[in-house]
Amino acid sequence: MRITLIKPNIGIREYSLYRDNASMEPLGLGVLAALTPADVEVKMYDDRIEQIPYDEPTDLVAITVETYTACRSYEIALAYKKHQPSTPILLGGMHVTLIPDEAAIHADSIMIGDAEDKWDEMIEDLRRKDLKPLYVCDFQNCPQKGILTRRDIFAGKKYMPITLLQFSRGCRYNCRYCASSVYFKCKQYTRPVEDVIREIKSQKRKLLFFVDDNIVADKEKAKELFRALIPLKVKWVSQGSIDMLDDDELMRLMVKSGCLGNVIGFESIATESIDAMRKGVNKRYSDAKYAEAIEKLRHYGLQTWAAFTLGHDADTPESILETERFAKKNKFCFAAYNILMPYPNTSLYRQLESEERLLYDGTWWLHPDYKFNYAAFTPKNMTPDELTEISFFCRSDFNSKKSILYRLFEPRTNMRNPIRFFSYLMYNPIFRREVFEKQGMTFGYNKNE
Repeated sequence: MRITLIKPNIGIREYSLYRDNASMEPLGLGVLAALTPADVEVKMYDDRIEQIPYDEPTDLVAITVETYTACRSYEIALAYKKHQPSTPILLGGMHVTLIPDEAAIHADSIMIGDAEDKWDEMIEDLRRKDLKPLYVCDFQNCPQKGILTRRDIFAGKKYMPITLLQFSRGCRYNCRYCASSVYFKCKQYTRPVEDVIREIKSQKRKLLFFVDDNIVADKEKAKELFRALIPLKVKWVSQGSIDMLDDDELMRLMVKSGCLGNVIGFESIATESIDAMRKGVNKRYSDAKYAEAIEKLRHYGLQTWAAFTLGHDADTPESILETERFAKKNKFCFAAYNILMPYPNTSLYRQLESEERLLYDGTWWLHPDYKFNYAAFTPKNMTPDELTEISFFCRSDFNSKKSILYRLFEPRTNMRNPIRFFSYLMYNPIFRREVFEKQGMTFGYNKNE
């Protein structure tokens, strides 16, 4: 028996599928492969970097669906049905959990939640040719317990040379725009530290990316992980909330364990916007106190990827421009200027829906006229086009050659040592290229496979 795992693309650029030259290994599919019994053959195809062989015989096609890839995911499912009508299609992933009724239209079976709880049952049903239309997984299970990601399925696919893995899933905060908060119900689940260490030792790379939503959400468990990482002499990056700076022991252990830096959701420099998004963890740092936080990050030598969301009700064109000036002045290693997106089933989505401010019939992720990095709702203090244009300006200006050179000269972070210096020089041009290549992409392919 054979199952085929698919990582979908986002969509098209200039009439052809976008080929991502900076793709990272699809960790979730490696976990599914590891969950699969040894007597079942696993094939994996990544639509971002290779063509999908729709005629290759298989007993199941399992597609992981994100909101940005939903349109393409459904196209792939349809293409398989045209080429192999009797082969069942299983859809899973965050988008399927957020909006299962939509996903079910395009599949023979859907899986809600993280697959560890039901994957074995699904495989046995597949053997009997009695696949259930719905599998609801138990969120309470320890993620990936005793399971090491199967990385052989990534071999030869030219991914970036960084190993993705996970210590925790979810986050205990309840930001109103966050799909992950809905998916994990504002809870965090951690793997046993010994499993994580065993997984690191099972592969050869020393550069790691923990894809956790918030690796420091449980500070004591994070300390346990960091202590265990120290002897391995690895270098790593992840995502963390700014309140990690409240705990000096945590920060010292983080640095000692090999952390190069983290994605940190600053979101906004205005207290009013922080209040509206319910990100209370940021409130005591917003406005002038961000300077204190940034000084601490520099003290520890951590390179910061500052993430901002643009288009909150308190935002104006000038306040958004001020956000970009703030990031450039503070010489962040990287910065993301993301238009506020109304993900389905979030508090933000429901508010905008009730106020009749959603565009593209409320399903921007499927609408043929929606384009990547465009506003999908009507902001309060500007038009949707103005929000799109000013957000693109922030991305392009921050990632300009002049800005990259200016931000390089931060002695305690970007120039602290050769590793940080060369990381800065290696990745900034990649993100600069993506700013222009991905802007305005159309979701899906809109062409018969």
